[in-house]
Amino acid sequence: QVQLVESGGGLVQPGGSLRLSCAASGSAFSINAMGWYRQVPGKHRELVASITRGGITNYADSVKGRFTISRDYAKNTVYLQMSSLKPEDTAVYYCAAKPVVTGPYKYWGQGTQVTVSS
Repeated sequence: QVQLVESGGGLVQPGGSLRLSCAASGSAFSINAMGWYRQVPGKHRELVASITRGGITNYADSVKGRFTISRDYAKNTVYLQMSSLKPEDTAVYYCAAKPVVTGPYKYWGQGTQVTVSS
């Protein structure tokens, strides 16, 4: 089993920056890919960014050039650096992990709220 704990959410003004962290514990050695999803009420959860064990990253078109995902293997932690934030980035952000790159995300964090508002 893998446990994921997110941190770093909060309230930020439009144009501001925020960094989310997700620390993995338990059988973290089994993790291959990790990702960040977000969800707003009434909408499906959407993949924001992902990173494989080999460092291959993928971003949703809506965040390309503004968000950066990175991974600290020594700390079993993945980060999401968010810049130039917009009100439409407001959502609950979830960290996810999976043992197989091509498989579904198997482990989920509890979520952290990000609110972009003036």
